[in-house]
Amino acid sequence: MFQRDDNDWPLTMLSIVLAEAREVQIPLLSAMLLGACATKFARILRVGSLDAGLGPTALFPMGLRRPVASATCIVELCCGIGLLVTAGQIGRGEPANTIRLATAVLFLVATCALIELRISHPETGCGCFGDFSTSPVSGRTVARSALLAAAALATIGLPPLHPPHRGAEAGRLLGMLLAELIVIAALSPELGVGLVRLGYSEPCELRRLPAVRTLTALRRSSQWRRRAGLITADVPVDMWRELCWRFVVFPARAADREAEVVFAVYLRPHRPVIHAALVDAVTGEVLAWPAPPARRAGPGWSTEMKPPEPDPDPDPDRGPDLVGSGVLAASTDPGQGIPAYRDPPAPRPDKDLALYRNL
Repeated sequence: MFQRDDNDWPLTMLSIVLAEAREVQIPLLSAMLLGACATKFARILRVGSLDAGLGPTALFPMGLRRPVASATCIVELCCGIGLLVTAGQIGRGEPANTIRLATAVLFLVATCALIELRISHPETGCGCFGDFSTSPVSGRTVARSALLAAAALATIGLPPLHPPHRGAEAGRLLGMLLAELIVIAALSPELGVGLVRLGYSEPCELRRLPAVRTLTALRRSSQWRRRAGLITADVPVDMWRELCWRFVVFPARAADREAEVVFAVYLRPHRPVIHAALVDAVTGEVLAWPAPPARRAGPGWSTEMKPPEPDPDPDPDRGPDLVGSGVLAASTDPGQGIPAYRDPPAPRPDKDLALYRNL
């Protein structure tokens, strides 16, 4: 009486496919939320401003933009992690449905915000994925947000996920995931921007790098740590750009003279080259760096530098002694704190030429 007819097979397969399609949405939505949060956070670290990478903050007054940007990042992070935590047996029931409903509400609000942003600020990007979302909001962006909202709504009431079995089930899940990723990529203008950035290298003369980012890189550099003892103010007195370099001037004091420390920072996003010079504040004359304070000698060490002792039994096959011959001097340059080098004596053609050829 309860036997199933063969005609019910298409219906059964359709229900299985729909259930598996709902299961795919949870890891997909989590990856989208965590990826969006990570790109916004990376933009914050580079630019130094929390509201600089988020387009929808333009809809709010200036005083509310920073709290709204903070709340957006926190909600995306919590929903992305919550979807993964409640996907199994741990968060089954009401906790899982609460997280999934909150995710759906987040995407619905984002869809409405994108529609309003497209009407009131048509030149502003959505800021969904940080630097990659600078293109103006289009219909594709709105459609993507609406699709993700529908996907989040479809996961409400879904039973706990289980690892897929090998074979046909795993193949169907991968196929569904790949198909949905293709649809989302087609609706994402960020894909084109990413491909353009991969194949294009912007000349440094045209590179736009905020001054805040330059100051952040400067304060993290070893040049800043070496010269910080001379600088007398936290704020630069002058700053300008020349082609690929940005020059930053800080007031300083060296040997009871008013001076300025000029930093030249190369305009590069990561680990820029930095040079520094000490300049007289009145005459503009380049000054020598003051000698660093002498280190305290530890036990068994002497503060006086002793000349190298000659080799009592030199080996003629070893070649000339580089230290004793004057190639490396024992003195140091007090301005730089590095060994001072001078030219070695000219080789004698009759005896030492063969030895110098072996160096």
